[in-house]
Amino acid sequence: MSLRYFAVLLCCLLLAACSKVNQDNYSKLRAGMSKPEVEQLLGAPSECAGALGITSCTWGDEQSFISVQYAGDQVVMFSGKGLK
Repeated sequence: MSLRYFAVLLCCLLLAACSKVNQDNYSKLRAGMSKPEVEQLLGAPSECAGALGITSCTWGDEQSFISVQYAGDQVVMFSGKGLK
């Protein structure tokens, strides 16, 4: 049973190390990109909220995140914090 626990722990650590929330992917973001293009680059967002055709989506956590603002389906602004 401890071998299974170790394998699960190792997989979790490897997935955390492969985060798409990083400086390299942030530098690939461009105004005008579509939501599907951004999600192909960063994966599914942690959360999204919006009103009146403006949507803001965030990837990551409080320490390290990328935030993208859309007007309709197009990126208009983006920001990041704690990226490596």
